[in-house]
Amino acid sequence: MSLTNAPDPAIRQAVVQQDLENVLHPIIQHKALESRQIVVTGAEGSTIYDADGTAYLDAMAGLWCVNIGYGRAELAGVAAEQLRQLAYFPHTSMNVPAAALAEKINGLLGGGYHTYFVNSGSEANEAGFKIARQYMKHEHPGHYRFKTVSRYFSYHGTTLATLDAGGMGERKAKFEPFSGDFVHVAPPYCYRCPFGLDYPSCGMACVRNLETTILGEGPETIAEVVIEPIMSGVGVAVPPDEYLPEVEKLCRKYGILLHVDEVINGFGRTGKMFGHQHYDVAPDIIAIAKGISSAYLPIAATVVKNSVFDSFYGEVSENRQVGQVNTYGGHPVAAAVAVRNIEILEAENLAERAADVGAYLLDGLRGLMEHQAVGDVRGKGLLLGIELVKDRAAKEPVGPDAITAVVNFCRDNGVLVGRSTGGRRYGNTITLSPPLVITRSECDRIVETLDRALSTVELG
Repeated sequence: MSLTNAPDPAIRQAVVQQDLENVLHPIIQHKALESRQIVVTGAEGSTIYDADGTAYLDAMAGLWCVNIGYGRAELAGVAAEQLRQLAYFPHTSMNVPAAALAEKINGLLGGGYHTYFVNSGSEANEAGFKIARQYMKHEHPGHYRFKTVSRYFSYHGTTLATLDAGGMGERKAKFEPFSGDFVHVAPPYCYRCPFGLDYPSCGMACVRNLETTILGEGPETIAEVVIEPIMSGVGVAVPPDEYLPEVEKLCRKYGILLHVDEVINGFGRTGKMFGHQHYDVAPDIIAIAKGISSAYLPIAATVVKNSVFDSFYGEVSENRQVGQVNTYGGHPVAAAVAVRNIEILEAENLAERAADVGAYLLDGLRGLMEHQAVGDVRGKGLLLGIELVKDRAAKEPVGPDAITAVVNFCRDNGVLVGRSTGGRRYGNTITLSPPLVITRSECDRIVETLDRALSTVELG
């Protein structure tokens, strides 16, 4: 059975029935799918199309990932040509597209890195944890440096280890207990400072909290610190400019690796090619995914500084090689598509465009502060959040029914927005992460739709 973009109610209903009887979907409750579905049959630019003919402005770029926008037919040509030449071979051997992609990534990072390819952001972070542990065994023989320090309300993936690293209790609850190898500290969530302080008079208490935790656990037990430059899951928490450099200083002080999760932040999303580049730091490990191919094919990577790579280099008899393998890692077709995707990002200056259009959208969203339910508007580039509250002075979050109603209002009016999953209490932020090709007029539509939603939905 096939569908075209031409509406056909009979075929659409057949697909819905086929899906409901056979597919297990992620996250969403299937009972909800029985009453409301979007059957996506096509997309162009920032717009997706339902089989019933409805067009939606996708203000989330899928799952934060379609950076160059939908409908780039040339990538189909790249994939087809590579499929004809070499569809697959294990990456224990070399292939042309993966070598070219690794060189491209190294250049984007300013040089000094090697790239290990995987298939998803979760796998990229998981491999990063393992590389950090193995590195510490090489560099500190006889020591047991295995812990990863992460932050509450962070998100790093859905494998058991990346869930453990993440700081969202409701995501973990169904899979507990965990190993205890991941230690959590307070996040730089300035709107809701965990210490009840105000920036800049806070003295960067969140960084002091990190150092206290390192000392309390014992630096000799810690392999790495993992952070997102801008925390997406909690509702796009943008840290003070000095936060990430201060974290890097602590890592250097105590001989700990700095692992930066760029899965959402990367490839132009924040107005630079990578989020950490706003802060002039040099991570030891970088997890990248999503925008690396703009989701045209699955591919991701764990990128390591050459000083880390060197620890895995030696004679075969030393058994220092990376103890990790992915069947589809370095897949030549996905790598070829990713190379072309990055070339498009560069040729069309989409990182710079994200900074420009993102500033325009952020300015428009700040106009929503006239609604008393809007407690905070924040973002960098085209990664933005609008936090909704019952009481602006007390910062009491709106409930789940209210935030769901806003999301549904926007969807019913042709705009797809996201919502935060920042813990049991802080799932009250509307998130925006549109394709980097979004136009100013489309930004205006997002703002106008949210304005009407906030005027219509009961948020008390």
